[in-house]
Amino acid sequence: MSAVATRFVMAAALAIPLTGCAVTTGAGDAGCASYAEARLSRPDAETVAKVPPDWANWIADLDDRMTGTCR
Repeated sequence: MSAVATRFVMAAALAIPLTGCAVTTGAGDAGCASYAEARLSRPDAETVAKVPPDWANWIADLDDRMTGTCR
């Protein structure tokens, strides 16, 4: 997969709609509530193309882990 395609995939992964995030976070869990709130101020997915690939991968992995933990 080319670097451009990889970045596009990362951008797409980060562009997951936030509408369900608050619903899927654990009620009463301060960490999950805080993460859901922080996600609302996340920059547009298009800005991921400007981030070095290692950082884009780390950000996507962190987001997957946090949202998975808080479901």
